[in-house]
Amino acid sequence: MQLSGLRDEFSWWEPVEIAVWWHDAIYDPARSDNEARSAALMRDDLQGLADQRLIDRAATLIEATAHHAVRDGLEPDVARDMALFLDVDMGILGAPAAAFAAYEAGIAAEYVPVHGIEKYRAGRAMVLTSFLARDRLYLSDHFHGLLEEHARANLAGLIATLTPPTPALD
Repeated sequence: MQLSGLRDEFSWWEPVEIAVWWHDAIYDPARSDNEARSAALMRDDLQGLADQRLIDRAATLIEATAHHAVRDGLEPDVARDMALFLDVDMGILGAPAAAFAAYEAGIAAEYVPVHGIEKYRAGRAMVLTSFLARDRLYLSDHFHGLLEEHARANLAGLIATLTPPTPALD
């Protein structure tokens, strides 16, 4: 995550900082509950050491990385902080081609040994296609204006390499 220069954009920095440290504390490519488990670990680790409101807000941010969406019903400042936090987490999608390729190579190195190449390719293409189907990849105006176009190009290019060409009909 790149947070340099954004600290003052958040309404409450401390939960963001905690969420950054714990958001991938548990990362097992064979499981789909890493975010919930990371938030639970953070809660356990900080119980009695920090204000409960701070812990709850950090957990909310961590759990939001499971779907990269701001859930309904949040207070405006929490929703705004969550959008910005999620955009920072997704910032790599809009990175220059070499950085994005290195990131994706890392993702493949984690998932292919667990799931196999074909299952990885199909699953990754499905996830990335669902991102492209969104009206906006980036929820905050800051990141939308800065990275949206390049991220969409990166995703489209990667999906093309993950998806086998459809055979032509004779």
